[in-house]
Amino acid sequence: MTATGLPMHLPLDGLPRSVRIHEVGARDGLQNEKATVPTAVKAEFIHRLAAAGLRTVEATSFVHPKWVPQLADAEELMPLLEDLPGVHLPVLVPNERGLDRALALGVREVAVFGSATESFAKANLNRTVEESLAMFEPVAAKARAAGASVRGYLSMAFGDPWEGPVPVGQVAAVARRLFDLGCDEVSISDTIGVATPGHVVALLGALDVPLDRIAVHFHDTYGQALSNTLAALQQGVSIVDASAGGLGGCPFAKSATGNLATEDLLWMLNGLGIDTGVDLTRLTATSVWMAEQLGRPSPSRTVRALSHEE
Repeated sequence: MTATGLPMHLPLDGLPRSVRIHEVGARDGLQNEKATVPTAVKAEFIHRLAAAGLRTVEATSFVHPKWVPQLADAEELMPLLEDLPGVHLPVLVPNERGLDRALALGVREVAVFGSATESFAKANLNRTVEESLAMFEPVAAKARAAGASVRGYLSMAFGDPWEGPVPVGQVAAVARRLFDLGCDEVSISDTIGVATPGHVVALLGALDVPLDRIAVHFHDTYGQALSNTLAALQQGVSIVDASAGGLGGCPFAKSATGNLATEDLLWMLNGLGIDTGVDLTRLTATSVWMAEQLGRPSPSRTVRALSHEE
């Protein structure tokens, strides 16, 4: 039985038997909030996510406070999470300075944030794609030398608000570069939510990297995030980024709407009999609690349904 009391079915042919959810609500979700969330609330949020069974929770970002003031408290937050053994708490680092700050706090999982397009690389990092990769290379090398794993985000992998549709070959080439410079996994990100299942299949088929080291990160602008995720799972992907309660967007791409809600993802995976180790009931309660802290209802359909929100 699923956490909702509904019968659990065996996975369909071609689907993974388990999926690792990379929870991004505490970082990607909260970085887009207009008001700064108190550090103690962030810490409680992450503890509740872990208690619901999530074993990978992206905690914060070591970006300069000028660019993401909502996450300026990274040094204060990380010590509050030291009592979560067995929970992976990766953080975003933009450069060597950010990496040094993270390593000084004992962080051993970091992520860099790249772009498949020149326009977004300029908007987000004030660099060309090539310049951004050159910046990431010493970051990845230094992190690995310190025993830390490295994730690479590849933004605008399907469409760009300035450039339009992004050729799959262009995305595949940058993904390969991220692996070559030392990323342990790469998250293929539909930053503005324009992907469709056919596009997902085409892009994953063009990648020159093992799919067991690929994650997918979908936004739900056109209501396609779940169908895109299912298409990715059918191609062999088993790592999915999601955000509790559907929090998030992207402060540097104004057309980006909320992330795929973790609860909506769980409802689908539970129905398919795919194991995640996450308790949907406890996670829903966590998102209801977080929505109260933010002063607005959760955009997740599943949260609304299970909590009887109107």
